[in-house]
Amino acid sequence: MSGGEEFFIGSIDQGTTSTRFIIYDRHAQPIASHQVEFTQFYPEAGWVEHDPTEIVQSVRVCMAKALDKATAAGHNVDAGLRAIGLTNQRETAVIWSRSTGLPLYNAIVWMDARTSTICHRLVRDLPGGRDHFVPTCGLPISTYFSALKIMWLLENVDVVRDAVRSGDAIFGTIDTWMIWNLTGGCGAVDREENPVHGLHVTDCSNAARTMLMDLRTLDWDRPTLDALGIPIEILPKIISNSEKIGVIANGWPLAGIPIAGCLGDQHAAMLGQLCRKGEAKSTYGTGAFILLNTGDEIVRSSHGLVTTVAYKLGPEAPTSYALEGSIAIAGAAVQWLRDGMGIIHTASEIEDLAELVENSGGVYFVPAFNGLFAPWWRDDARGVCIGITRFTNKGHIARAVLESICFQVNDVLASMHKDAGERGEAKTNAGEFLLRVDGGATVNNLLMQIQADLLGSPVVRPADVETTALGAAYAAGLAIGVWTEEQIYSLGHKEKTTVFHPKLDEAQRKKRSESWNKAVSRTFDLADLSL
Repeated sequence: MSGGEEFFIGSIDQGTTSTRFIIYDRHAQPIASHQVEFTQFYPEAGWVEHDPTEIVQSVRVCMAKALDKATAAGHNVDAGLRAIGLTNQRETAVIWSRSTGLPLYNAIVWMDARTSTICHRLVRDLPGGRDHFVPTCGLPISTYFSALKIMWLLENVDVVRDAVRSGDAIFGTIDTWMIWNLTGGCGAVDREENPVHGLHVTDCSNAARTMLMDLRTLDWDRPTLDALGIPIEILPKIISNSEKIGVIANGWPLAGIPIAGCLGDQHAAMLGQLCRKGEAKSTYGTGAFILLNTGDEIVRSSHGLVTTVAYKLGPEAPTSYALEGSIAIAGAAVQWLRDGMGIIHTASEIEDLAELVENSGGVYFVPAFNGLFAPWWRDDARGVCIGITRFTNKGHIARAVLESICFQVNDVLASMHKDAGERGEAKTNAGEFLLRVDGGATVNNLLMQIQADLLGSPVVRPADVETTALGAAYAAGLAIGVWTEEQIYSLGHKEKTTVFHPKLDEAQRKKRSESWNKAVSRTFDLADLSL
């Protein structure tokens, strides 16, 4: 874009292990950002929790610090910031008090596996088994999704159950929790100084990950709610991904600025990557998430993937859908090497350590810490590291960890190819399928080369790998009219991409894949191992 006055769009990116706030200029270039990590709680094996109030504080800090950095760099953001977008870790469940605004329990994180007993009960009792709700919501019964976490809270936490009965409890994923607080929580007042509550809303991409929304109508599904015993009164209103939602309340940085975009993190990354119908992206973060845009078509998977909303860019806009494969442990395996095993001191060290060896030396690592998601859906799986000999050293282990991320992505893409078919995938003029990648882990060049080698297709990395925040900024800019969809596609800085081409021959690729599948099979039926 050229000409016109300067303006800025802000983006809150609330992730699983950290929060950031990024400020973009009118060309969608980042001009300032701030990031903070927050506490991970592991009260029992397989349980993962966050403190919702710490998340709110992390957002507040990031907004203030990024604004300070932008001002120090000479940008008049206070005068030029038009709107903010929000993107967030999906499925993570919070229930809080409408009257006090305080959480009634810690947030139960998406990767938490405590609901496995509830899952097994539902699979046993419902006529459709694990896929009972798939025709409506596109999702199998799994510990991954929010509905099971709500059920666990209702069944196990007295204060939650009592608050639901009294009408004081409300539920939300992290987007809902943040919008409630950003728009005033329980301490807001209107222009006449009358007390009002913050807004209780969610967007259709986050709602699609609860297991409670009908993919066709984008409304809460009453039969599902009845089957699971979840009252509709605690649920937020479902809105689109790009519209003026509300304004930031007094007491926050940027008070009075509209919140105009909201998407789950993987949907935001798909928008940030400008994936059109038939194009796929893989985001490498705590987990790894591969989405293929199927346009206005709801494609059902018969190979272990889920059907979900891609995005809906306005209240009257058409809904785009996607096939998705979710991998629970990707970058988290590197964090485990650092924090749990002490093999590396910083996450970035893994690349140098893995490059000390030419290959993994026959070692295969499967990070099924809390089970396996797509395409396996095995909550009885546990992590294994096999093929170890006296020859094995730290470099082999490090390389096997990186390869485990790529093998898991391959498994999902293989299912995606089968589900979408030749007609469902966009290819280059040379007939190649391109995988667009993003997320913090993609700065690791070795990881990206391994991905291309094991996939047998080119891997394309953008100059700005934080496309999740960028997608939320795009949605907000669209809503307030500073960008059009055509302008956003022209803003895509495709000339600055890095392409990794496969170097491994097909015979080696096939042999490695077979060995990986053998390793995966060794992870099954291990959940009841005792110390």
